[in-house]
Amino acid sequence: WYHDNLTRHAAEALLLSNGKDGSYLLRKSNEREDLYSLSVRGKDSVKHFHVEHTGTSFKFGFNEFSSLKELVMHFANQPLIGSETGTLIVLKHPYPRQVEEPSIYESVRVHTAMQTGRTESDLVPNAPSLGTKEGYLIKKGKIVKSWKTRWFTLHRNELKYFKDQTATEPIRALDLTECSAVQFDYSQERVNCFCLVFPLRTYYLCAKTGIEADEWIKILRWKLSQIRKQLEERGATLSS
Repeated sequence: WYHDNLTRHAAEALLLSNGKDGSYLLRKSNEREDLYSLSVRGKDSVKHFHVEHTGTSFKFGFNEFSSLKELVMHFANQPLIGSETGTLIVLKHPYPRQVEEPSIYESVRVHTAMQTGRTESDLVPNAPSLGTKEGYLIKKGKIVKSWKTRWFTLHRNELKYFKDQTATEPIRALDLTECSAVQFDYSQERVNCFCLVFPLRTYYLCAKTGIEADEWIKILRWKLSQIRKQLEERGATLSS
């Protein structure tokens, strides 16, 4: 439930969109290096409380705690004074930092909804698959260079395309771990086109609108960046 560089506005948006009374998260404060902000959702608003890190302990109001876990355990049983009106807020539901594949352009809406009494470790395995997309695109053939409409689905690191939306078996499944680039393409006679570059083939796809093409490119690029990040982390782990 520690969200490293989450802004105040984003914290409010996440907690109001997907949290419930007592949902909370901790983030860095923008004011000082030694300050954190505890953001807690009340009935219809989010309150922010300063937590000061002294180096050896965490100060919260008149209380001092040796760890953040101790702070949260303390306030899980004792209400916080949440506003000038005297609204009482209790820390009940940690808002998980890691949910699977949040989409870059729907970062608020796609966060998993909080489940009553669940902790972060409970939530992550049961989180819905996020960062997914599907829709019709027009694809250029490999041998016969004609354009055909196909139904595409993006799930995890796999981009599949089907004959149409009712088909159960894909024509092909593309492994995005092998993809080196996704970009707009202006070499075709059609508009709203983009391409996916693989070692043995470049796939040319066109969307109905420029906005739709841009959405596909954004989410595919985000997937590639996540794949690269995972590979770098594995490499760093192996070398250490």
